[in-house]
Amino acid sequence: MAKHHSPGFLKIVSDARSRVRECTIHDLKARMDSANPPIVIDVREESEYAAGHIPGAIHLSKGIIERDIEERFPNPSVELFLLCGGGFRSAMAADNLGKMGYTNVTSVDGGWRGWCEAQYPAVT
Repeated sequence: MAKHHSPGFLKIVSDARSRVRECTIHDLKARMDSANPPIVIDVREESEYAAGHIPGAIHLSKGIIERDIEERFPNPSVELFLLCGGGFRSAMAADNLGKMGYTNVTSVDGGWRGWCEAQYPAVT
């Protein structure tokens, strides 16, 4: 079931999306199947991540990613793919990382719900 979001939330998501690079879950899956799989960061809440996530995804929730990203990934040109439930929180997190100087961040549109709908592998 699709979530209904408030107009104010959708406005800030739209603003963030105007500045970030996005890909589909199918693009991410192709990259993950390549010889050089990317770093995937799941920005959902801890309980969401614990209930199921993409194999190999690192958990850094939207609430802490800005605080912890530089310690975890000090190189601001590292390629990162951010994923949330549907692509909204990941877009906002990607926008913030861009403001912090990270230059190679992609938000995955469709997120965990799209990944599951495509029946791609998952850790549950």
